[in-house]
Amino acid sequence: MSENIENKTFCYKHPERETSLRCNRCEQLICTQCAVLTPTGYRCKDCVRGQQKVFNTAQVQDYIFGIAIAALLGYLGAILVRFVGFFVFFVSPAIGVGIAEAVRWVVRRRRAKSLYQSVTAAAVIGALFNSLPALLGLLFGSFDLFGLLWSGIYIAFMAGSLYMRLSGIQIRR
Repeated sequence: MSENIENKTFCYKHPERETSLRCNRCEQLICTQCAVLTPTGYRCKDCVRGQQKVFNTAQVQDYIFGIAIAALLGYLGAILVRFVGFFVFFVSPAIGVGIAEAVRWVVRRRRAKSLYQSVTAAAVIGALFNSLPALLGLLFGSFDLFGLLWSGIYIAFMAGSLYMRLSGIQIRR
């Protein structure tokens, strides 16, 4: 039997690419570059983008309260870390998770990627305010090397665990 050339199908975004794959939501023909694997099958990028908007439930006040809480708790955590020395490696992630849980409680578990990023940035800025005297000491010649080191480790570990906890990123083996 000969192949029927007229029955070939092409991607709706890339008309030069032959495909037989369809979006499982809108039934558009999609090529492998346009396909996004979801738990329920392949979807086009437009459907995935539209579905993402449904999950963004944060309101304006969530940003205000979330940023304020994160900045304050990031600052207070940085004060605590001054006294723990080497244990900063263990305390910082716990502080990040604590900040995340406080923010989640304040915003009533509403979510948005930009909210998570804003809250994380606010916590980092709050922690940096505590490190400001040590950073200024670098400019004027009297600096505390270990103080800066512990602050840097605190900020990195706290911010990482805070963002991961808020966004729901899971590390699996």
